[in-house]
Amino acid sequence: MKNSISRYLNSFRASLKIDSDIKDSVAQELYTHLEDRSQELKEKGVSKEEADKIATQVLGPPELVAQQVYDTYAQGNWQEALFTALPHFLVALLFASYYWQNVFCLSSILMTTVGIAIYGWHKGKPIWLFPWLGYYMLPVLVTGILLIYLPQGWSWAVAALIYIPLALAVIVYIVMQTTRRDWLYASLMLAPIPVILSWLLSLGIGNKFFLLENVWIAELQTQIPWIVVSFLALAAATISFIRIKRRRYKIIGLIIPPIAISVSVALVNRGAIEPWGWLLLLSCLVAFVTPNWIQSRGYKYLEIKFASDSTR
Repeated sequence: MKNSISRYLNSFRASLKIDSDIKDSVAQELYTHLEDRSQELKEKGVSKEEADKIATQVLGPPELVAQQVYDTYAQGNWQEALFTALPHFLVALLFASYYWQNVFCLSSILMTTVGIAIYGWHKGKPIWLFPWLGYYMLPVLVTGILLIYLPQGWSWAVAALIYIPLALAVIVYIVMQTTRRDWLYASLMLAPIPVILSWLLSLGIGNKFFLLENVWIAELQTQIPWIVVSFLALAAATISFIRIKRRRYKIIGLIIPPIAISVSVALVNRGAIEPWGWLLLLSCLVAFVTPNWIQSRGYKYLEIKFASDSTR
């Protein structure tokens, strides 16, 4: 049967969202501190069970201690921040240089993204991985949207019935694995999706894409400066997320730019977006915001709980 210190450390480790090497070191330091405090109490005549319990209670809830430790170790260096934001910079550069029309460049960037995403996934899911994962999932989502505009019939129904469940299964699996690492990393991963979706919908991804390709490309070219600005803003938000220490400020810095960009693009081009497009965009924004909301609510609850316990 586990004692109070073991249970406390398990909760602490489960709540601490930092790299495993740092987590092990911090957990060992915390264990040493708790054992020393417990030993002091036992020398004063307190039973071992009661001494362990008192030692853990003095520190406060393990979840809140984990949040405080996170604030200390959460700031990444500039190299990590720039590599995390690199996929946003690549997309901005792709449009700024007009190489988005070059099949070789598009294919090279896509293969690079897939390779880096797979490499990071099997290397412990470091924080820089998650924006790459967002772009890794993008072709899956766009293909599902384009299915709506294909000629409908038996072949369309079979394709939709096979593709959509498989695509959803892949996306749900990736999101679930990401939230196990950290809820905020799910939002970091999903950040480019509502922005890209808002541009695709506003430019008329449907009939213009399939039937009026030249018209669609011409409209896209007129919007390129704003598209570049959009992805540079995402890159800046990503860098601030890595460099900021406090978790609550990370949430604010991560959540505002994608929402502001998506809503602005959609409202300016609202005449081109069909009702189902608004519903899809709203669903993406909700999916993007939800991890931030869950994390911020949990953090606020722990602070209130700790303050309430401290006044008793």
